[in-house]
Order: sequence, then C-alpha cells, then structure tokens
Amino acid sequence: MKVAFLVAPEGVEQIELTDPWQAVQQAGGTPRLVSTGSGRIQAFDHLDKADTFPVDETVADADPADFDALVLPGGVANPDMLRTDAAAVGFARAFFDLGKPVAAICHAPWTLVEAGVVSGRTLTSWPSLRTDITNAGGTWRDEQVVVCTSGPNTLITSRKPDDLKAFDDALLTELAKISGGT
Repeated sequence: MKVAFLVAPEGVEQIELTDPWQAVQQAGGTPRLVSTGSGRIQAFDHLDKADTFPVDETVADADPADFDALVLPGGVANPDMLRTDAAAVGFARAFFDLGKPVAAICHAPWTLVEAGVVSGRTLTSWPSLRTDITNAGGTWRDEQVVVCTSGPNTLITSRKPDDLKAFDDALLTELAKISGGT
C-alpha cells in the first residue's frame, strides 16, 4: 500500500504526521510525503517548531492514481495553507474522484471543505471547524473517529491528537480492506 501524506511546507502538527506514518509502515505500507514545495517541511508541536522531514514528491509531480490512500494531518497552519493552493486542493479532490480512501485529522478537513467534497458526508474534526463543515453541506459529529462510506470513497476523520489510536486503527482497517487483508 502506497499512502500519500499531504502537508504544507510548514505548520503540520508533528504527531498527526508521524503517528499514522508509523502505523502505515508497521502494517507494511509505504508512506510518501507530498508537499506543495520541495526540500523539507517544518513540523510543529502545537505552536513550537519541532522536527523537519524530507519531501518525497511535490504536488505538481505526484499523481493520485499512484497512491492507494491519502492522509491529511492537521495542525492549524497546515490545512489553512493547503486550502489556498489550487494544486493541493485538486490533489485531495482527486482521491474522491478516484474512489480512494482519505483520512483527515484535526483541522485537516478545511482542505476537504475547499475541495468541495464534504457535502452529504458525516465527519468530525477539531470543534472549531463545525460551522465550516456544516456550511459546506456536511454533518459534523463530536466523536473520536468517524468512518463515512456514504460517498464515492471511505472518509475517515478524527478530532485531535488524543484520538490518534482510533484514527490509526480505522485507517489500517480500511487499508487492509483494499489490500485484500482482514
């Protein structure tokens, strides 16, 4: 399984990148860091700079058809930057068009709102996104993880870093389904 992790050059919440990344690796998958720019991205631990990570592919060079799933880590700045980048929004939307699973945590659904893919879907997020999701036609729930299959693909969402275990479990369950595992 090849899984794209879409992040902006800075602002991603480190644990929301590294925890699902490690879960995908431990399950035998291949995570790839896709960003709007080349080089390295700057992760954060809330508002404090944390580690940097090398970009594997830029959005301009990455083809969603080459991936089995998409993970959108949160942080406040990361999805805010992504939703203003037409190529990043198009990259995320393509996973819906292709019927591939998408997993988004915390503030990451902002990118999905911008992509126009939450209408008719049920999801969760950081609580401050509730109005944005509702205004975009989605149904917001305050739950640890929401797995929505009422659209062209499976959409997995979680609220915050405390929900990472449930988020990772739901992501791995979906990856196992599409890879023929149990």
